[in-house]
Amino acid sequence: MDAAIQQKIDIWLNGNYDQATKDEIKRLQTDNPDELTDAFYQNLEFGTGGMRGLMGVGTNRMNKYTIGTATQGFANYLKHLYGSIEIRVAIAHDSRNNSRFFAETTANVFAANGIKVFLFDALRPTPELSFAVRTLQCQGGVVCTASHNPKEYNGYKAYGNDGGQLVPPHDKNVVNEVNAIKTVDDIKWSGGEENITIIGSDMDAQYIKMVKTLSVYPDVIAKQHDLKIVYTPIHGSGIMLVPQVLKTFGFTNVNIVIEQATPDGNFPTVNYPNPEEQETMSMAVKKAKEIDADILLGTDPDADRVGIGIKNHKGDWVLMNGNQTAVLGFTYLIEARKAKGIAQPNDMVVKTIVTSDMIDEIAKDNGVACYNVLTGFKWIAELIKEKEGKENYVIGGEESFGMMVGDKVRDKDAVSAVAFLCEMAAYEKEKGVALYDKLIDLYIKYGFYLEHLISITKKGMRGQEEIAEMMQGYRNNPPKVINGSAVVELLDYQLQVGKNLQTGETHDITLPKSNVLQFILADGTKISARPSGTEPKIKFYFGVCTKLESKEKYDETHAMLEARIKGVIDDLKLK
Repeated sequence: MDAAIQQKIDIWLNGNYDQATKDEIKRLQTDNPDELTDAFYQNLEFGTGGMRGLMGVGTNRMNKYTIGTATQGFANYLKHLYGSIEIRVAIAHDSRNNSRFFAETTANVFAANGIKVFLFDALRPTPELSFAVRTLQCQGGVVCTASHNPKEYNGYKAYGNDGGQLVPPHDKNVVNEVNAIKTVDDIKWSGGEENITIIGSDMDAQYIKMVKTLSVYPDVIAKQHDLKIVYTPIHGSGIMLVPQVLKTFGFTNVNIVIEQATPDGNFPTVNYPNPEEQETMSMAVKKAKEIDADILLGTDPDADRVGIGIKNHKGDWVLMNGNQTAVLGFTYLIEARKAKGIAQPNDMVVKTIVTSDMIDEIAKDNGVACYNVLTGFKWIAELIKEKEGKENYVIGGEESFGMMVGDKVRDKDAVSAVAFLCEMAAYEKEKGVALYDKLIDLYIKYGFYLEHLISITKKGMRGQEEIAEMMQGYRNNPPKVINGSAVVELLDYQLQVGKNLQTGETHDITLPKSNVLQFILADGTKISARPSGTEPKIKFYFGVCTKLESKEKYDETHAMLEARIKGVIDDLKLK
């Protein structure tokens, strides 16, 4: 075993750690040394979604000690940043195993450092935590969740005073403070319990009241109040607020998937609690078929992701991908604000660089500014802060099933998105338009954009090395031709340089550094490669586009675009 790894293990075996932790390390030494190596070879760090990992013993796992270390480092940084003023933080958690314990551990450490803590009385959606940070004028916040990851994972999302997740330099500064803690004896575990205030229903009421203000057409909902809605919280925190928000909006026919309604960190009815997954949403689809629903929706365990299902042009139930949901959502809000006469000349929308370029075209056609930021809602929140007082933020979204309407929350908000998307369905139904037909009409008007995502998992220490090697290979030796089409441009967000591969001309990329590569092909295909910031994966995003002449040509054109994406995947040998 590597000497540095062994040294970390020895510290845990000989240090001030509980006996159960030491016993588990000894068991792994005998029974599973490879797992022990993986548990200690690195420290969990803040990525695009904070700190996230498998639960268990070790520096590379989510446990009491890594949570405590992260919180002590965060506390030290907040005290350094804000000096002698009263520092306040809000803390929430989802339905995952150990989430309540991790949240209480976090609260105790902050409180022991003299920080005023507002701890939710039970599980709550992530967006409510962001809202609470802003409402209570906190300097920071934490939600204990691993979002949509499998049940073995948990995580720790850290927030700044704007209610958005930490961005540079704050995220790296917190990491530096965490790394400066050399022993668990440096962590203040207890002694400030009087600094903890429990919050709950009052904050729920304020959040629900805020979400109600996002409704553009309450009069349409009044007419379509019996819209048949199917909703599943997938055993997560959405059950705490989504039904109440839908009721407040005025919807009276909400059908909850009972088998998935109870919060449960084992997620007993699914393999992967992610509304992106067909299998995960299968119970909701079954329910929608049974009652002939108008729309179905699902939220992940911390209710920041939303997935929707609608009937396609053939009458079959299909699940929208995140790009399709974003296209429909952005278009509805832009068009509805115009029709209602509340659109502003300085309205802006925000998306990420791997989200459908169709949104740029829709915004441009409607005279609305559209900004592209790096992956992760923290960058959307950062842009809102930058543009505050100058431009009017309307909606933001990303292909990974994230949407954020209005600026009162600064993280993706599936709770408000569910209500907003149901209002969209009611609005189109009132006009006699099916949502899928609306999507096809948009394809005819703006071009048929089709996107696809592949995630390749590479676990463990060697896995990280393989991902790094793949990115370096693409960076140093970019392919010249992919699927018969020349690669005309390489965008390297790490080097912050875009290069025309045919002329050699370069231009600067003004976004912050990020390990992302994008290849633009002569036929308009866009390919993005990006290591995940929260999982041991490298993600490849594919976007293709062509003209759609008519509704009758939809299936034929769709098949052609799918074949083009398949050709790209085959050529890159990414199966």
